[in-house]
Amino acid sequence: MQKRKWKTVVLVRKLLTLAIGAIALVALMSVHVHLGLSPSAVTKSLTTQHEIMSQNLQREERWNQDFSPPHLPKSPRFRTLDSASGTSDLDKLWKPPPNRDYEPCVAPSPYYASPPEPRGYLLVHANGGLNQMRAGICDMVAVARIINATLVIPELDKRSFWQDSSNFSDVFDEAHFINSLTNDIRVIKKLPKELVAATRAVKHFRSWSGVEYYEEEIASMWEEYQVIRAAKSDSRLANNNLPLDIQKLRCRACYQALRFAPTIEAMGKLLVERMRAFGPYIALHLRYEKDMLAFSGCTHDLSQEEAEELTAIRENTTWWKVKEIDPIEQRAKGYCPLTPKEVGMFLSLLGFSSNTPIYIAAGEIYGGDSRMADLRSRFPLLMNKETLATFEELEPFTNHASQMAALDYIVSVESDIFIPSYSGNMARAVEGHRRFLGHRKTILPDSKALVRLFDKIELGTMKEGKNMASRVIEIHKRRQGSPRKRKGPISGTKGTDRFRSEEAFYVNPLPDCLCQKESRYTNSSRIRR
Repeated sequence: MQKRKWKTVVLVRKLLTLAIGAIALVALMSVHVHLGLSPSAVTKSLTTQHEIMSQNLQREERWNQDFSPPHLPKSPRFRTLDSASGTSDLDKLWKPPPNRDYEPCVAPSPYYASPPEPRGYLLVHANGGLNQMRAGICDMVAVARIINATLVIPELDKRSFWQDSSNFSDVFDEAHFINSLTNDIRVIKKLPKELVAATRAVKHFRSWSGVEYYEEEIASMWEEYQVIRAAKSDSRLANNNLPLDIQKLRCRACYQALRFAPTIEAMGKLLVERMRAFGPYIALHLRYEKDMLAFSGCTHDLSQEEAEELTAIRENTTWWKVKEIDPIEQRAKGYCPLTPKEVGMFLSLLGFSSNTPIYIAAGEIYGGDSRMADLRSRFPLLMNKETLATFEELEPFTNHASQMAALDYIVSVESDIFIPSYSGNMARAVEGHRRFLGHRKTILPDSKALVRLFDKIELGTMKEGKNMASRVIEIHKRRQGSPRKRKGPISGTKGTDRFRSEEAFYVNPLPDCLCQKESRYTNSSRIRR
């Protein structure tokens, strides 16, 4: 009985095979007739199609080799599902904070007049790195308005740690800057020839000064001088208690007028597009560079030789006033940049998967590849300018620290999530810009709390698991860039310390330059765009 069934199955299989073959033959013949092709032509066509497919496959393989991550290990997933909402924690991680309908409102009030005839010329030496100079330049725009001066295009710092020879027009769109501020101040490229040799007042403007200081002390200098030179531009204007129109002018200068040069903008956009090819990405400002470590006096996880090298740099840099720094105390207070290893732990504890695309916005990492090994083992898809662009594409910007930093700035502002390892000038500038653009997600590590946890892992008193992940997530729930008013000075501080303790204007332009949509209708006293 079983043999008979088996013979029947075999016979049916043979009949089906013959039927399929016959159908295929008829289909092939119909193609020959329809196209009028000979069998040899059909064979040639099929061969050509095979070659094209093979070439496409090779191109795809090359793309995968160049741009796809290596085999990705599974990172620890401490929490995967929120049973109440049914949404994954990974989705929550990428979700931007609610912006509460805040949007830019930087147009001047009806009482804001066109600039009167200027009384003199303001020369500016912008000092520091890119973002320190950017903030200073925008402040000097406001100062020029207050003292009724013609602003000469600022001179960029060429003596700082980076020794960058770039001029204003190499980094910024000079024509756009001049034209954008037409209704605010007069801006010219160079001082008139007849005034080049004229006696000028060189002045260190007082830090964090208000309108009264500039109107009374600085503007009075026009009686003796036609040219005033600001020796420095950083932190020369108060963060708070300025007229609203001056605050809005600072925002127009920073977020509208001070645009990067067209070549930088184009290259930055290209880097963003190439990062987007990998999907949503994190821009990680990994401030683990030689100059920052030397300045901050942080030596955790460094060798004795490395620590001595950094100390020597600090001692030999004349404008860095603090020479003696206790690195252990500095780290315990949260004043040190997180190490690449610590950043890797932080991202894993937050719940990011190992295939997360990460753009490293930084210069040369101190210690090189060996210092990055732990972070790369957790997150292999680490990219930067040099891996996303060719040597030829980057060559015009290479050896110009400000221009290279500008590329990082663009990719960071446009990222899905921005995470700085240290609250420096770059981190603060990007955070403020992202707030202005709709409160894009910015996760700010609580370094003081994190190093305590990391030290416990190192001592073996805690493990990197669910309990620690829960603590890290809880600590950072309110550190993700959601709308809030700019923080004032710390209670009890006085003098310079009081101003230093304030949140900087360009870190958070709310409430001066951001308004809620409903305020247009509910509060007629608020000036809208």
